[in-house]
Amino acid sequence: MASVLVPLAQGCEELEAVTVIDLLRRARINVVTAGLDNQPVRASRGTMLVPDTTLAKALEQDYDMVVLPGGQPGADNLDGDARIHKLLEQMANSEKFTAAICAAPKVLANAGILAGKQATSFPGVLDNMGLEDVKLQQDAVVQDGKVITSRGPGTAMDFALTLIENLVGKDVRDNVEAGLQRSKP
Repeated sequence: MASVLVPLAQGCEELEAVTVIDLLRRARINVVTAGLDNQPVRASRGTMLVPDTTLAKALEQDYDMVVLPGGQPGADNLDGDARIHKLLEQMANSEKFTAAICAAPKVLANAGILAGKQATSFPGVLDNMGLEDVKLQQDAVVQDGKVITSRGPGTAMDFALTLIENLVGKDVRDNVEAGLQRSKP
């Protein structure tokens, strides 16, 4: 069974975090949510999230993917945690998936994961970092190898479905999407 770690930092964007967690669990992917400490997480709009475990305990096991929700100051809190940077580097070195949405792609950039890659983020986040070695895109979801990035809360569902497809295949993605009753343009 595929396994995914979703670190939850104080001030994360709840729509992004909960959408990713919910859709991956609908796909029967093992999702572990981990707080940076042992406290409930107050998300950016005041929603209280209770992580499954702490990051320290979560790091005792291996994952196929790490997904970073954005939001502020959540992305800054993730970026300020050396354990997150170390984890991202280990995932990349093991050729496993790293994914981030909204403001969180800056954490990937600061961990050196985006060098030479195509990526997207919430407007102004990556663009204002002076990243000459990152090919910035405007698409809702951008995948470059094992790195997947997305724009923000409005793209969270497409982002999560892309994660599902990469982990367990297009058939499972299509089944999950069918159950969501999304209208097609």
